[in-house]
Amino acid sequence: MAETPLTRWETSERRSGYGLRFAALREAGEDIDGEARLADVLAPRNARILDAGSGMGRVGDALRLRGHRVVGVDLDADLLHQSRRTYPELPVIQGRLDLLDAALLSAAGEPGPFDLIVCVGNVMILLAPDTERRVLTNLAALLADEGRLLIGFHTQAGPVSSRAYSPTEFAADAAAAGLRIEAQFATYDLHAFDPDGEYAVSVLRREPALPPG
Repeated sequence: MAETPLTRWETSERRSGYGLRFAALREAGEDIDGEARLADVLAPRNARILDAGSGMGRVGDALRLRGHRVVGVDLDADLLHQSRRTYPELPVIQGRLDLLDAALLSAAGEPGPFDLIVCVGNVMILLAPDTERRVLTNLAALLADEGRLLIGFHTQAGPVSSRAYSPTEFAADAAAAGLRIEAQFATYDLHAFDPDGEYAVSVLRREPALPPG
């Protein structure tokens, strides 16, 4: 069996600073809920939500406090420990997004499908190389029939070790995964999308199945 490649997150020497930075912002009372506010608008009330790449749990718990049924998935054991300590009521599972499927979630007692899947905070540009389409395909398969995906990342590479990922490349990968982009913005507070900008926020749905015949 081929060895699973390391993600760009795992090869970053500065990944330990992420959780500490957001913990400090939280303690200082800073606004760290921008992603969650937009996700809440996109979701039906009491939605089933998957936070894909949940990190320290800040987005998932903010959505839980808004009345949604949320589960987070992340590969980083240290961040999951921080998440469980900081947000003990948010269920989280350790797992890789390029290997994520319904069986893994069901085995952990957190089955889908999901009304909304949130994948923010540069998760897409820190995946293992050449796994973007696989991850998008995995997430698409976990959506409910009318479910949507919210994805946001720095297009020009933000964290050390991350990749540059243009909106054009992302759109091609999304289409290959059976997803269509419904809307795009430059920020989580809906500033106008700039295809040459440094950040892209996308709302996606699964392409409808073709009728037989």
